Amino acid sequence: MLRDITLGQYYPAKSVIHQLDPRVKLVTTMIFIISLFVAKGAAGYVIATVFLAAVIRMSKVPFRFMTKGLKAIMMLLLVTVAFNLFLIDGDVVLWRFGFLRITDKGVRTAIFMAVRLIYLILGSSVMTLTTTPNDLTDGLEKLLGPLKVLRVPVHEISMIMSIALRFIPILLEETDKIMKAQIARGADFESGNLIQKAKAMVPLLVPLFISAFRRANDLAMAMEARCYRGGEGRTKMKPLHYESRDRMAYAVVWGYLAVMIVAGRLLAGYFPFS
Repeated sequence: MLRDITLGQYYPAKSVIHQLDPRVKLVTTMIFIISLFVAKGAAGYVIATVFLAAVIRMSKVPFRFMTKGLKAIMMLLLVTVAFNLFLIDGDVVLWRFGFLRITDKGVRTAIFMAVRLIYLILGSSVMTLTTTPNDLTDGLEKLLGPLKVLRVPVHEISMIMSIALRFIPILLEETDKIMKAQIARGADFESGNLIQKAKAMVPLLVPLFISAFRRANDLAMAMEARCYRGGEGRTKMKPLHYESRDRMAYAVVWGYLAVMIVAGRLLAGYFPFS
């Protein structure tokens, strides 16, 4: 399960998506997420599917590798679908057992939420898998630059997000090492029901927290030893500059959002979804 978490990982490849400015990928990811919430009817989600499939293909990241991240949220996905499926009232009752019942509206809403959550994870994964943490930090700092006028610590916020992304795979690797060490000492993390498996994971938390705090302390001491004092007056080894492909990417994603809104509402009556 731990190896299936792809958040914070970078997949090196030579693709158009990898070469885009990190600011473009941050903005386009936000626009794609917004489009999932403004989509009306199945037509809107068909358009989102075509757009997402095209971007994944252009990124040259194997689809199987990208879908590995969905296994980590499978429990959340099942809970979300179950709540919407059994607890939403509708005009037509398809199945009933005691206080539980499945309605036509519940089925549509459950499908709607499942597709939205899956696409949200895949869309975010495209950004993180095709952008290094350093590039994400630089892009986010550049985008939030105007907030410096309001005395918002833009550089510090960007640095925190970059460090958090870097620590995800490190902590996952540390968790895997602790699990293997405890399994060698007779610990059992596989047998039993869900509650028993959850209880078996509790002994992992103490050494994991100790390791995380130790790494954080080592990082803080290393930054102080190198006289790190924030972003004031700092220069970039690779300054960000927009190129023609970046402007074209902006035009494509804004065009996608316009098509999503217009076509989704025009065709909502013919392809109802929610």
